[in-house]
Parts: sequence; C-alpha cells; structure tokens
Amino acid sequence: MSTVETVRKEAEPIVKELGLELWDVEFKKEGPEYFLRVYIDRPEGVWISDCEDVSRKLDPIIDGLYSIDHSFNFEVLSAGLVRELKKTEHINRFVGKTVSVRLFKIPEDAALKSKQFDAVIVSADDDCAIFEINGNRISIDRKTISKITIDLV
Repeated sequence: MSTVETVRKEAEPIVKELGLELWDVEFKKEGPEYFLRVYIDRPEGVWISDCEDVSRKLDPIIDGLYSIDHSFNFEVLSAGLVRELKKTEHINRFVGKTVSVRLFKIPEDAALKSKQFDAVIVSADDDCAIFEINGNRISIDRKTISKITIDLV
C-alpha cells in the first residue's frame, strides 16, 4: 500500500468523526522537501480550527507510520476555493458547473483544437467524462485528462 493510500485509510474515519469530508491526500516532493497533505472539506466551509483538530488527531498516527522513510512536512488544509477534481464523485458533484480541463493529448476522435479548455460538466464515471462546450457534448476518456479544476469563487 502506498503512503497516500495508507494515510487515506487512517484519515478517513478521523475526518468523518469530526463531521468533515476527506477530499484528497497527496505526498509529493517540492524542491528539496517532501510534503504530506491532507485536504478536508464540508459544504458550509472549513475553518482553521477544523484543520487543527484533524491535524492533532492524525499527527500521532502519521508519526507511527514507518513506511515513510524520509523527513516530510505534514499539513492539513481546506480543499480550497480553486480545487482539482480527481475522483468521479468530485466531478459529479459539480454537474452543470464550468470547469477548466487540461488533457495529456487531444483525442483523435474529438473535435477539440486545444489540450486546455473550459467546459460544463455533464457527467462522469470511472472511464470517461462528458462535457459540454459551446452547446456540443464531448466524451473524453479519463486516462486522457491531466487535470480538471473548478473555481468556486
């Protein structure tokens, strides 16, 4: 099990117990340092005290994980007003909303001229996402999608 999967498994019940949603977990290197980030959400918004509560409960558990073999910075953050939609349920939560889509490559069968565009979400499953662009619906294989972001501001 990867570090992200392990932390997700440990964090999920803690976050739920506090009335929050675990939005995402990431473990990545930025410059010379590693960061383990847990992103949380709630429909009415996340307060700094929510991040502190999750951090206090999760920190001792993370300290006990021996699968992380180098030092890292641990952070608990709000999912934010500009957020990446990685999971199918995240995409479907924002059906009807405009998102920015970035592709690894333009699909041959798609009537797209760019790897980056804005579109309205129609639906998604684990295999594809359907968007509407200028009144036209387009289905895109999820493996082709590099990133989907939404600006909730």
